[in-house]
Amino acid sequence: MKVGCVKEIKNNEFRVGMTPDNVKSYVNAGHEVLIEKGAGIGSGFTDDEYAAAGAKLIDCAKEVWDTCEMMIKVKEPLPEEYDLFHEGLILYTYLHLAADKPQTDALLAHKVKGVAYETLIERNGSIPLLAPMSQIAGRLSIQEGAKYLEKIFGGEGVLLSGVPGTPKAKVVILGGGSVGTNACKIAVGMGADVTIMDINLQRLAYLDDIFGARIQTLVSTDANIEKAVKEADLVIGSVLIPGKSAPKLFKKEYLKEMKPGSVFVDVAVDQGGCGETTKVTYHDDPIYVVDGVVHYCVGNMPGAVPRTSTIALTNATLSYGLQIANKGLEQACKDNDVIYSAINTYDGKLTCKAVADSFEGYEYVDVKTLS
Repeated sequence: MKVGCVKEIKNNEFRVGMTPDNVKSYVNAGHEVLIEKGAGIGSGFTDDEYAAAGAKLIDCAKEVWDTCEMMIKVKEPLPEEYDLFHEGLILYTYLHLAADKPQTDALLAHKVKGVAYETLIERNGSIPLLAPMSQIAGRLSIQEGAKYLEKIFGGEGVLLSGVPGTPKAKVVILGGGSVGTNACKIAVGMGADVTIMDINLQRLAYLDDIFGARIQTLVSTDANIEKAVKEADLVIGSVLIPGKSAPKLFKKEYLKEMKPGSVFVDVAVDQGGCGETTKVTYHDDPIYVVDGVVHYCVGNMPGAVPRTSTIALTNATLSYGLQIANKGLEQACKDNDVIYSAINTYDGKLTCKAVADSFEGYEYVDVKTLS
């Protein structure tokens, strides 16, 4: 199979879909790998390294798109890339379609086989292609939140850990999944006063076992959220329903009751965000203020640490990508039915129910009836 990888064009996105080591794995399996020149520079991988691994370096991204049978990326394609789609193309990347109707329509119109990292669910219920970025985003959320609590950035001027004789900052984490757990780990490590909420009592029991008396666990209800955020210095939105738009748990009405200069970091922004006042921002202009509350809603947070993120992501995506390249998407799914869960679009049909439910008038089709 001809496997392609192009440079990411999203604002301040420095990750890349394949490392030179990945290229070697595909080449050794008998595939031809096409890499746009300069694709890996942002993550610290040179063209010479890709060439040494067996890749064919291409000057123009369009040529890679036109030639490849499977495109491996990191972020969802942007509108300027939609015309580069072609029928039958396997697009293996994060798609986040529930928050992106134009991209959904483009994939359907071009009959692209959209294989989304974020909806691949293993038999044990884990989301292995989302997990590494969730871990990084969760840890970064506290790092970034702590920074924007500084007065120079419009924050209230609070040190997360405090010092002897001063109060610790209060951190409230909405959602106890992978993002929330990793945010909790860093917040506790920095010495903050941490409250974490989830609707799953078993998950809260697990978090209580891990962190013990260092955190407060609460059931996620409107009343508990409203009460907690009033006192919070930093709120982390880390809610995920795979494939669906994130529920709006952080209400606009809460903002006027919060401390001026408190910070809200919405890690769920890729899926539409869990805040009613959330809008996507970028690394070069990451914050805005609503009713005195600083909002940090960067849609590609792990892109700030591309070397770590690229290696972590491709460690997870390589094995499934090789299965698809070696056997073709259809046979790979039959041999490993987990891969079916990642297919969001196929032959002009919407094959992810969670995405179909997010839009009015879109029909869901079971991909197993098509392939």
